[in-house]
Amino acid sequence: MLFRAFYALPESIKGGGDTPVNALLGTANLILREVEEHDPRAVVLCFGPDAADYRVELFDGYHADRPDVPEGLVPQFDDSPAFFEAFGWKVHWHDSLEADDLLGSYAHSEAENGGRALVMTGDRDMFQCATDRITILYVRTGARGAEVVDPAEVRKRYGVPPELVPDFIALRGDPSDGIPGAKGIGEKTAADLLSRHGSLEAALDGALRESSARVRGALTDQRDELLRFREIATLQQIDVELPPDTPLDSAGAAAAARERGMNRLAERLDKAAAG
Repeated sequence: MLFRAFYALPESIKGGGDTPVNALLGTANLILREVEEHDPRAVVLCFGPDAADYRVELFDGYHADRPDVPEGLVPQFDDSPAFFEAFGWKVHWHDSLEADDLLGSYAHSEAENGGRALVMTGDRDMFQCATDRITILYVRTGARGAEVVDPAEVRKRYGVPPELVPDFIALRGDPSDGIPGAKGIGEKTAADLLSRHGSLEAALDGALRESSARVRGALTDQRDELLRFREIATLQQIDVELPPDTPLDSAGAAAAARERGMNRLAERLDKAAAG
């Protein structure tokens, strides 16, 4: 969300000094829109390294072409915990797991404890989390409000159920993550293979029975590599402590926004606190 907001809003949006606040402001507005729409019992923001070490060890091309964090975004990342916690939101920063792993862990934990979870993301890898209790709020550039993606929508888009999204990514590839996928196998072929076989392993085991020489060759020659790609695409779950019910702290958020020169946002939050 911070990257998305940083590039969507001009760096000329600054606080009291010379430090840009465009990413913080844009992210706050994105989240507040969904909070107003869905009224969640609590909000957790997840942070982690861009590329977990174990994923890079599995494939050194993972995230290899990602650009460095822009200079104007670095201090905004550093300021994120103090700023967002002022809203009454929990910030979880992990040293070795990526933010997506944390998002999935919180969502599954909430669901396992009888609740429902909304996962707000711009990453389609998170579609693997969709269940009858976990809904993805997919944020697209230029769109107003997040798209609601449930298991039926995942099937409609990919032709596979959510639990097979990592298998699908392994076969089709994911350019944004630097995962090349199986040579010559695109989206339709990946979905067809998984629909017929039920999993990546089954498709690999049945490679020699495929009628297409191209598909046979890719599945046979890249077996070990494709299994590594799937492991990279699969979210890692850890135990997390679910937050208590925590309503938006409009007054605290307004003070934090005003301190950073976000006066229009502060006025909105002041009105919410007064109302």
